[in-house]
Amino acid sequence: MPFAVSDAVSRVLNSALDGVSLRQRVIADNIANVDTPGFRATSVDFESSLRQAIASGSFADGDAAVTARGIPTNTPVGLNGNNVDLRKESLAAIQSQFQYSLLTRAASDRLSVVRTAATGQ
Repeated sequence: MPFAVSDAVSRVLNSALDGVSLRQRVIADNIANVDTPGFRATSVDFESSLRQAIASGSFADGDAAVTARGIPTNTPVGLNGNNVDLRKESLAAIQSQFQYSLLTRAASDRLSVVRTAATGQ
């Protein structure tokens, strides 16, 4: 029987998963455009907004607004006007995959604790 957990910790984990998921999509877009003339790579910042929402107690109130911002990277531009650094993007992809794995594990563990508390099993 599925059920949703909607406490502050679960909302923080959900917001972090959304941010990392967006970051993965942006990295994939950057890599896909590695040879596109004039393409400018971007990165995603959601951690600063997430930290602010946690510090202000917004998640406890249930009205946290975490925004992810696309930020142009400062990688030097090549001759074709493209600034995608494949090594940098590959490393970012690996890092974000680890972050996503840790967050999904944390969310799963959180759900298990709540399920155990609710059912006693």
